[in-house]
Amino acid sequence: MSLVGEFKEFIARGNVVDLAVGVVIGGAFGKIVTSLVDQVIMPPIGWLIGGVDFAALKYTLPVNPANPTGDPAVIEYGAFINTCIQFLIVAFVIFMLVKGVNRLRRARVEEAAAEPTATEALLAEIRDELKKRP
Repeated sequence: MSLVGEFKEFIARGNVVDLAVGVVIGGAFGKIVTSLVDQVIMPPIGWLIGGVDFAALKYTLPVNPANPTGDPAVIEYGAFINTCIQFLIVAFVIFMLVKGVNRLRRARVEEAAAEPTATEALLAEIRDELKKRP
């Protein structure tokens, strides 16, 4: 099989398409969470603790004596705090999605286990008849 043929077969698999859709939706969801954290969650938190803008929190290191004309190094820990909160929100949402999917799977398994198949019913009948024999 040629390289092009193998590639077509690879792309035609359902998992690849599902993965691509998941990546695109995940990217869009990430933008939504970023907006939620930066523009909805953090402003009230900053207001509650005295008008602090977390995105502006930073620590500027002293100028390097070896390069006094260079820009000072800046540690932007406020942006890091925002990113950590974004991560926690995404992790919680994914947790809730996985929990919901697992609940649905369990319900399907329990539903399938509740009703015996035709073969199982027949085997149960045979078992019951064999138990009746002396």
